[in-house]
Amino acid sequence: MVNLQNIHSLTEFKRNANSYIETIRSTKAPIVLTVNGEAAVVVQDAIAFQALLDQLKAAEAELDRIDLERLRQEALVGIKDLEEGRYTSYPAGTIGSLADRIMAEGRAETSHFTK
Repeated sequence: MVNLQNIHSLTEFKRNANSYIETIRSTKAPIVLTVNGEAAVVVQDAIAFQALLDQLKAAEAELDRIDLERLRQEALVGIKDLEEGRYTSYPAGTIGSLADRIMAEGRAETSHFTK
């Protein structure tokens, strides 16, 4: 997380770059540099940045694993329902209207999130 107290102008950074770099390396804390009073860039220790990227990659992999596991579980429920005869047959020409109905029901269920 960027400490809002650790904001400096690019001009100040240029004048004292070695000092800033040493501080960044020792604290592992990034700093925000401003140009014309607006945040422009973040300067961060390379090792700390790589650790952040590694954490992000691991989190994304875990989310993918969770999503895949959930999909497997849902597929198993569907297979069990089919095997146990818990399904409804529809005439071949009605698939379009069935899909429309399912999408409408899905929108109705999620509409309370957007209100």
